[in-house]
This record gives sequence, structure tokens and C-alpha cells, in this order.
Amino acid sequence: MLIELCYYCNHLFCYGLQFMKKTYWCKSALLTDGWAKSVTIEVDVDGNISAIKIDQEPESFVKLDTVIPGVPNLHSHAHQRAMSGLGEKAGANKDSFWTWRVAMYHYLERIQPEDLYHIAKMLYLEMLKSGYTNVAEFQYLHHDRNGKAFDNRAEMTLQCQQAAVDVGIGFTALPVLYNHGGFGGQPPIEGQKRFLNNAEGFLEIVSSIQQKQVNNLNVSVGIAPHSLRAVTGDLLHEVLDALSANKPVTHIHIAEQLKEVSDCVSWSGRRPVEWLFENFSVDEKWCLIHATHMTQEETRSLATSGAIAGLCPTTEANLGDGFFNMVQYGNERGHWGIGSDSHISISPVEELRWLEYGQRLLTNERNVLSEDTSPHTGQILLTTALKGGASACDRAIGKIAVGKRADFTVLDSSHPRLYGREAEQLIDSWIFSGNENCVSHVFVGGDCNVADGHHKDELTIADNYRNTIDLLANR
Repeated sequence: MLIELCYYCNHLFCYGLQFMKKTYWCKSALLTDGWAKSVTIEVDVDGNISAIKIDQEPESFVKLDTVIPGVPNLHSHAHQRAMSGLGEKAGANKDSFWTWRVAMYHYLERIQPEDLYHIAKMLYLEMLKSGYTNVAEFQYLHHDRNGKAFDNRAEMTLQCQQAAVDVGIGFTALPVLYNHGGFGGQPPIEGQKRFLNNAEGFLEIVSSIQQKQVNNLNVSVGIAPHSLRAVTGDLLHEVLDALSANKPVTHIHIAEQLKEVSDCVSWSGRRPVEWLFENFSVDEKWCLIHATHMTQEETRSLATSGAIAGLCPTTEANLGDGFFNMVQYGNERGHWGIGSDSHISISPVEELRWLEYGQRLLTNERNVLSEDTSPHTGQILLTTALKGGASACDRAIGKIAVGKRADFTVLDSSHPRLYGREAEQLIDSWIFSGNENCVSHVFVGGDCNVADGHHKDELTIADNYRNTIDLLANR
């Protein structure tokens, strides 16, 4: 059946009408040149925006409230969703990222392909309902529990991709290149055996994913060298050279922890970001995840390169990483986006809020990240994250504009957090006035995949997730 009645809101347009042109009327919408009222958005059969008109009568179109571009989530480890909260028990010694990593490695040893599918599907449902419309999945569980490659080396990433397709969120596949256990090609440890590939094995994974996503306009493929701890320069050059004909977006963890910085200096005489820029041509196709500990010169290099800083404030706070040098980076007009990383929070609002709050705590000032172009901190945070996230996800998203994907989020302006607010004030209130979810509808490729706060499959998805957690607990 092409048209399906939505159980929750009784709207015929929800979860159906695929492969048909659609027109939506919006009470107000955040367009590329600012806010507009009484906007119609026309979507073609491929799910792209084909026309936008303002000051339109609603006529018989599907009527929406306040519409903003869907937020890209540029950094996700889906498997960590299943262990959120389990790293909060203090150990006998001082806890750190490195002690948390031991607990994480122990948990992921049990996860099998079907488990990851159900975990990812629950996660992506939660992302959709919060207003994320695309996820970049930084996935490194490439092998089975014994470290043996699956028959299809891309099995685990494809499980995540299928979960994204089934739940209806856009997807950027980022298979992870991981081969070593420390700087300079140190041997891996036992807990890393599921991650490891040489160049040949990794390129096979990339090829398999590329073949799977042909003609799916909601999916793209990049690569993710895990970190300078996990790859050598020679290995990364080999992979990038092999993929140079269609240069992929490249994500890498870098300078997240002080120990990582000191270990890199001990190995190379250079700090991580410094070493990367000396040995690779870092440009707008790169996304440096965290980049927490940079000098002023490294911050300037990253900002002027056009690369994206991938910031995950709630995870960085949870792991005790530190504060990103955002004031200087913003003054240098650096590009950035947000990710939920370990998923101790799955909310673009909370990521954006804590990015600003962290800088307030550092500077003892307010509205630190506002700009000359607008005094409204919330809207500056949102529009900057949209631009950087779209670039990092390598997809035509992040704007309500002709030719872009019809990925957008509808906010309920009657919600107590938003009532009486319009335009820039509404976004400021969305980000800074509380934690209740104000998202009513979410569209990806022109299809309504969340309506009145619900997804048509959410009960089944949640049941399958609970069953998976029970299996993992007893495995």
C-alpha cells in the first residue's frame, strides 16, 4: 500500500506517499536568507526540494508549524548506545578516558551483527525524534568476537546502514581504519582485535558499502582513520591514494586527551594536529573529531584549512576531555558541527547548549558564541552546526533550499518552552529553555518519519532493543 494511515496522528501523509511529489505549507520556515512566513516547500519524486515560495495561502497542502533544517549528527558510535550509563561506577584508582575505554572494550566483545542492528535502530529512532535527520556512523566493529573477518567484511557497518534506512534517517557510512595500538605502529592489544584491518581489507569494506548504497539518495560513504594512535602515516597515505579518484570525506579522532598529546610528542616531537598538518593535505573534506587540546597555531591551522571540527560536548564532558578552544576558533571563522558520540545524550539541543555553556564557564561571560551577524546565540549555534555538519556528512543537507534534500524538522510553537516566541527568539528558547522535546514532525527526503512526536515502528523497535540488551546481559 502506497498510502499508510498514521496510527498516532491520523494523517494520511505520514510514512507514505513515497515516490510522489509533495507540497508542504509552513507557518514559518528558516531559509538560507533568514526567517519567512507562509512558506510552501515543494519536494520532487527523488526527495529533493524543487521549489520554495513565500507568502502563500495554505490551500489544501499539508500544514506544518515552524520548520527548520534537520540537524546532521556528524559523530556516532552506535554500539556505545547499549552501554550508556555503565561507565559511571568509580574504580579503585583515578578514573579517566582510559579506564572508561577498558569497560567499553569489555562490553562490545559480546555484540553480534543482529545485536548491532537493533541497537542502532533504537539509537537512530531516538535521533530522529530529537531533530537529527542524518547520522555519520564511525563504525569499527569489523570482525567477530575472535577477530576473524565476517564473510562480508562490511557486515557491521551494513547493519548500521540498514537500521538507518529502516528507521528513515539519513546515513553517512564511516568505516574505521584501525591497525595499531599506539603511535608509531605499536602492536594492538587484545581488546582491539575486532577493529583491525590492513589497507587491502579496509578497501574491501569501503567497496562493499559503496556497492550497497548505489541509488540510495539518503546515504553517502566516507572513511574514518580512527586516530594517529591506530594508523601509521604510511597506511593512511596508502588508503587515501587508493581512493583519490573519488576523494572521500575523512574523519579522524585527534587531540582528545592530554595523554594522547604527550604520547604523540614523545613519538614524533610533534603534537597530533601539528603532525597531521605537516604530513597530510587537510582541507574541507576532513573532519577532525574533538581536537580538544590544540595550541593557538594549531587552532588557526584547523580554522583556515576549511576542515570541520567535530564537537561532541556531552561526551567530551562525560569523559573528562576538556574544553575546545572555541573562542579563538570562532574568531578565526573555523567551521564546526556536532555529534552525539557515545550517546549519553541524544539531543542536538543539549550538544549546542553545552558548547556555549562550556565557553561561559571558561570565560565568565555570557553569549560567548554570538557573532556580529546576529546577537542571537541559539540561532548562530544552530546555523553554524547545520553548515559544518552537512559538509562533514558529505550530503546535500543542512539548508532549506532548492536542490537540497528535503530533510527538515518541525518545532511545535505552542509548546510552553516556545510559546510566544518567533524567529530567532524561538531558536534561542529551543536551545536554552529546558529539556522537554519540542520536535513534532521530522522529514527525511520529503517523507514524514516522525509525526506528532512518534514513529510508526517505535514500539517494535523498543521491544527488540530490550530483548537485545537482555541477550547481551546473559551472553
